Amino acid sequence: MFQDPEGFLLLGSIILFFSIIAGKAGYRFELPALLLFLGVGMLFGSDGLKLVNFSNFPLTQFIGMLALTIILFSGGMDTKYFEVKPIMGQGVILATVGVLATTFITGGFIYWICNYVLSYDMITFPLALLMAAVMSSTDSASVFSILRSKGVCLKQRLRPTLELESGSNDPMAYMLTLLLISYIQMGGMNLGEAALSFLLQLSIGAAGGYLLGKLSVFIINHIDIDNESLYPILLLATAFFIFAFVTICKGNGYLAIYIAGLVLGNGKIVHKKKYCYIF
Repeated sequence: MFQDPEGFLLLGSIILFFSIIAGKAGYRFELPALLLFLGVGMLFGSDGLKLVNFSNFPLTQFIGMLALTIILFSGGMDTKYFEVKPIMGQGVILATVGVLATTFITGGFIYWICNYVLSYDMITFPLALLMAAVMSSTDSASVFSILRSKGVCLKQRLRPTLELESGSNDPMAYMLTLLLISYIQMGGMNLGEAALSFLLQLSIGAAGGYLLGKLSVFIINHIDIDNESLYPILLLATAFFIFAFVTICKGNGYLAIYIAGLVLGNGKIVHKKKYCYIF
């Protein structure tokens, strides 16, 4: 709608204002803030007032990647290791076997609905599995936001289990999606190569997140910056570096950044309260 910078700033400030009001309303009425933010986006987007016509998919993916990196890193920093340690096995099983089971159950349901209820036989079983794999992993942004909002009280170890699962299930969903795309395009797949790639993603992501997290603790404690307000910026730069470096090394960056946040959040670092306030 607006072609000049002033117009973009005006519209952006209005949308930001409505988002803050939506967040305040969600906090007061105990509604998920993400749902309200989605409503604000639909109101100003092509489904509502049509004030914003945004269709830049690469930029959208980049912004989403940055946001998810910060969310997972923040979630890892806020997670206490003594809460996660007893349920490590359950969380890993949910993040792997659980995602696989969800893909097959949901994919089977999609295939049955399309072929036997709607008589829409263009949806093959591999295509139905692909549709299910894309949405098989838990949205970590929603999980962390809902579980850490006021009024949410879960018994026993359910909260850390859900947080661990949501922060570590992306590698499985990612690999399932790639495998199914390869199968649909080429009509087959090499299960040995697929399993090796999956194990490499998990191992490099986990090891990279842990080692780089430990290195980050050492650097932050010994860099000795005079201006204390620069430490949160240093931590943010560290988070982005860990994600990008592990991803370039063929590991899963999202798993790495969650583990790095877990290491940093449970480690002894200077000005820790400043980081908790920022993130």
